[in-house]
Amino acid sequence: MPDEKIVTYSKRGYLNRDFELFHIKDNKNLSFEFHYHDFNKIIVFISGKVTYLIEGKAYRLKPWDVLVVGSNEIHKPIIEPGEPYERIVIYINSDFLEKHSSPDCNLATCFDPTDDERFNLIRYEPSELITIRTILSHLEDACRSNEFGSRILKNSLFMQFIVHLNRRFLNARESLETSDIEFDESISDILSYINENLDKDLSIESISSRFFISKYYLMHKFKKQTGYSVHNYILQKRLIAAGELIRKGMPTMEASIECGFKDYSSFVRAFKKMFGNSPKKYHLNLLEEQKRNGKKHF
Repeated sequence: MPDEKIVTYSKRGYLNRDFELFHIKDNKNLSFEFHYHDFNKIIVFISGKVTYLIEGKAYRLKPWDVLVVGSNEIHKPIIEPGEPYERIVIYINSDFLEKHSSPDCNLATCFDPTDDERFNLIRYEPSELITIRTILSHLEDACRSNEFGSRILKNSLFMQFIVHLNRRFLNARESLETSDIEFDESISDILSYINENLDKDLSIESISSRFFISKYYLMHKFKKQTGYSVHNYILQKRLIAAGELIRKGMPTMEASIECGFKDYSSFVRAFKKMFGNSPKKYHLNLLEEQKRNGKKHF
């Protein structure tokens, strides 16, 4: 790999429940760095002037737009000062969605990163918004309540919301207005290829050859569209994927090979820089946390 400063994207937010809802309104100027989560996230945009960058695509948001951000997708909002930024944010545990899915109804469909034609934006018709806003209002009330049956009611309302969300995602993908979405199709294809082939040779030479573009064009265009270099993006994605495999119980060396690292010592150094611990220490910490929580995996 070339000698290059390694830029790490931080993991933000923690989730110890099935899902968590936040209603946030900021009146101050905010600036976010690129980051990721190890859970799924929904942003319901209410007001402000915001462009959201997610995996090489830029989304200019309108009131009551919904963004679906899958686990480990690198993203950040760009917020124009002067107007309050209000949104509802929902963190969702992937295991919770899987538990309540069925063979003909995968509740994580809208978060699926392997869908090459997927956009993160869901935009409702005005006639549909009444239903969604009503469900969200009731869901917020249920999340604040400690009354009898509040947890059952909260889960029921969330299920209504996620089913409606997936229906809109599936039904409107052909007719989605893309004038508020900016992306380069070639870079989008390259991002998909990278994420689906982390165990393969992903040198700049091999990628530029595969997509019939010059190395200079690839590096320049990739940085312009995504905000990060090809090398750093691939490294981050490999480290995140390795961390996920270790969380699921895979031995650390096997996880490094599975995610495309040729040299274990280089993997250990990069992993420690990103996660703050060596892979083995990271695994031991997970085991201790699992023991405390009484869970096999989390």
